[in-house]
Parts: sequence; C-alpha cells; structure tokens
Amino acid sequence: MSSDAAAEARAFLARHPEVDAIDLLISDLNGVLRGKRIGRESLEKAYTQGINLPASVYALDILGNTIEETGLGLAIGDGDRVCRPLPGTLMPTPWRRGGRQAQLLMAMEEADGTPFFAEPRRVLARRLERLAAHGLTPVVAVEMEFYLVDRKRGERGMIQPPCSPATGERASQSQLYSVTELDEYAAFLGEVQAAAEVQGLPLDTMLKECAPGQFEITLRHGADVLAACDAAVLLKRLIKGVAQNHGVEATFMAKPYGLEAGNGTHVHVSLLDATGDNVFAAEAGDPLGTPALKQAIAGLLDLMPASMALFAPNLNSFRRFQPGLYVPMAPTWGFDNRSVAVRIPSGPNVARRLEHRVAGADANPYLLLAALLAGIEHGLAGELSPPAPVTGNAYEQFPPSLTNSWCQALDLLEASEPLNAALGEDFLGVFLANRRAERDQAMQHVSRLEHDWYLRHV
Repeated sequence: MSSDAAAEARAFLARHPEVDAIDLLISDLNGVLRGKRIGRESLEKAYTQGINLPASVYALDILGNTIEETGLGLAIGDGDRVCRPLPGTLMPTPWRRGGRQAQLLMAMEEADGTPFFAEPRRVLARRLERLAAHGLTPVVAVEMEFYLVDRKRGERGMIQPPCSPATGERASQSQLYSVTELDEYAAFLGEVQAAAEVQGLPLDTMLKECAPGQFEITLRHGADVLAACDAAVLLKRLIKGVAQNHGVEATFMAKPYGLEAGNGTHVHVSLLDATGDNVFAAEAGDPLGTPALKQAIAGLLDLMPASMALFAPNLNSFRRFQPGLYVPMAPTWGFDNRSVAVRIPSGPNVARRLEHRVAGADANPYLLLAALLAGIEHGLAGELSPPAPVTGNAYEQFPPSLTNSWCQALDLLEASEPLNAALGEDFLGVFLANRRAERDQAMQHVSRLEHDWYLRHV
C-alpha cells in the first residue's frame, strides 16, 4: 500500500485524539472477527506496512481451533501472510471504553500481493468481477434477525428472554411489529442507531420480530456489495457490544430456542445494467419482472440444494428448518409471498427485485452473497426457466426437500460443479475440510436431551 494511503490514518487520528487503541479485524470462515489490537502510534505503520497474521486464521473453527485438514496450519508451517487495511473501514467503536477505541477491517494477501485464496471476501469479489464483465452491478440490502438474551440463565442453565427495561417483566409473547416493545428497548436500540451513525453503517429500519426478545435490523440497499457485507459483519459486532452495555446478550445464533422462530438473514437483490437501469423491472410493469428476473430466480432455485452448507453453516443452523416458522424448506418462488424461498416483493416497478429468504443469521455474509450471485449468474448464463410461481401457502403445497442434514449439505456442495467453478475448488477444499472437522467434533458430544430420553429407557 502506498504511503498516500496512510493519509486516512493520519486524518482519523487528528479527528479523534481520544482514540488510543485500534482493533485490526479479519472476518474468518464463520464470519467471526479476529485480529490484533494496536496503539494509535502504530496505526500509520499498519497502513504502510500491513500486519502479519497466520494463514491459519482461515482454518479456525467456531471454537478458534486450527483445523489441520484445511492444509493451512502446520502443513505449511503455520506461516504468516500480510494483511492490509480496507480503505473506508477505519471507524470509532463508541460503545467501547468511552469511545477511546476504534476498528479497521483488514484483507489478507498472498506472497505476491494478490488476495489470499481462502478469504471469503475475496471469493465474493471474484463473483462481482464476473458480473461486472457482463456490464451488471448488483444492488443489495441485508436484513438480519437477532435475539436479546438475559445474562442470567433459567431452569437447568438454559437461556431465557430478557426482562423489559421499562416494566421488569420477562418477555413471553411474540408481539410481532410491536411499537410498545421498541419503546421499552429504546435505550438499547437508540445506542445501536447512534453508534451506527458514528460508524457510517447504513442502518435503515428496526422492528420487533415474532418471538420474545427477537428483533430485526435492516441495512439500506446499495450498489457496493462488498461494503454491504462489511456493514453486516460490523453491525453484528456493534449490536453485541451495545447489548453488553445494557446488561443483556445479543445472539445471531440460527435457532437459540427450540420452539420459537429462528434468526434469518434475508437478502434483497436487483441488477443494474451499464446504463444504470434495473434489468429486473419490466417496461409494462409486470410484477413478476423481466425474463432476466425469472432466469435469475431459476438459477437460485437450481443451486439452492447445493448451497445449503453456505446458508446453514453449522450444527445449530439446521434446527431452524421447521414447519410453521416462516422458514422455506423447498425451492419455491412467488410474488409478495412470505411462504416461498425466493420472493418478489411488492412495490414500485423501478425497484423490482428478489428477496432470498433461506439463510440463517449465522451465515457468513460474504459467502452468502457469493452463493446468491453465483446462482443468479448461473440462471442468466443458462437462460433457465423457473417453475410456475406459487400462490397461497407454499408450505402446504410443497413438502420439505431442502436437506436438514449438515453432512448431506456438505456433500451436495462438494458435488456441485457450478458452485465449485463459481467459488473456487481451492477455497471450497478449505471450507469443506473446516466444516466437516467441526461436525466431527460436534458428533462426539452427547446432549442432555439424549440422556433424558435414552439413558434409562433403552
């Protein structure tokens, strides 16, 4: 990186004399932020020289253990790579230490200076380059659901919803779209909004979701997909940090409660051509859009079964796929229909878009968008046609066909030629080895439920 790039660091430090520490962050395969903390005196050096982190950052499982089967650990001597700042991501973290802390996203490089092959952000960047070569620019908006959880555990050590800051009563009702509950949590939500404004994150709407203690936050749509995913990753960190300040925990775990709704990530996508026109918007105003929109949907539906390991990346992810809780379990689509996997929302024709509703909130945003753009390109390139759009309740018309098996999902991903080509066989080799090793570890643990059901009775 040129010395001119350090001007961003100098200008930031001049604006923020109170900042004395900066977190240098890398988003790993699970979307977990890892890295180093430096003092303000070292920030300019991080811009001019980068920092070293081992390539095994991208071999870590959710517990932070290096998965040697990825080939990124001791097999290569657990060697370092240089990480460079991502311009525009240096920002304060106002919820930390009275605002004396900041953060900066980094990107790992190969020895020759090219992006590191196992970095999820790089995988997404390649998909964007492919679309740009065809004169297409995706416009996306990301919606994420999360739960607030009481720090005090309930019966048998299980998690429980928080007590209202306003009434002291423990949440026990759905209260979907409740403005009253937004008011009760106004201090928390207000600090989230204020911190997002300080960081320049494009926060759009907040709403009460359909379970006790569950909320949804939406980011504004934009034509910079990498920035949208950066914002999603950083917003998770922000929400978790602000929650700690308010005496609760925030979780984006896909299924924290067995009998309540899970946390999903919904992604809205439209495509602009080289002139800036929305290629999904039909001239006659057809709500089902253009042939290009139908082809894009067909591609998403075609690759959906093989993409499940990216939409549902861990053991808990698959518990979210249960009937009656607004989680699609079959490759379906339709207009203004929340029971399908890919929905065309109502609204102005100029804003015609698709909404992908399958992934959990635990999905890595970069890999989720890479898979979605791969599906869209797959449909456009093959001029695929979707089945007829669904009207009415898709859950009643289509039995579950998307796998709810972590093992099978990984096998389907490995066998998918389009996704191997789109994401890169070298990257998928690392991803699959990492996820399979974590699954093997999970299978070694026996749950309390198994003891309750089987210990005495079989």
